[in-house]
Amino acid sequence: MQFILRSEVLKLYRSFLRLSYKVEDKARRKELQYWIRSDFDSNKNHTEEEVIKMAISRGKLSLRELEQTIMIAK
Repeated sequence: MQFILRSEVLKLYRSFLRLSYKVEDKARRKELQYWIRSDFDSNKNHTEEEVIKMAISRGKLSLRELEQTIMIAK
């Protein structure tokens, strides 16, 4: 199960990074990428499966919200 969760986290991380490249302003893009990295780093020590699943769910929600925000800003 750990492998599946790990691959899901990596998929979510890559989705955030792909979305960050849609931000046209380079300074804002770097700031967003720093935020993404620091957020994932702050959660990397979780080992309980339920905690990881909840973090993934929150991440997916944040990804959708960020995507909407970026699309509105264009």
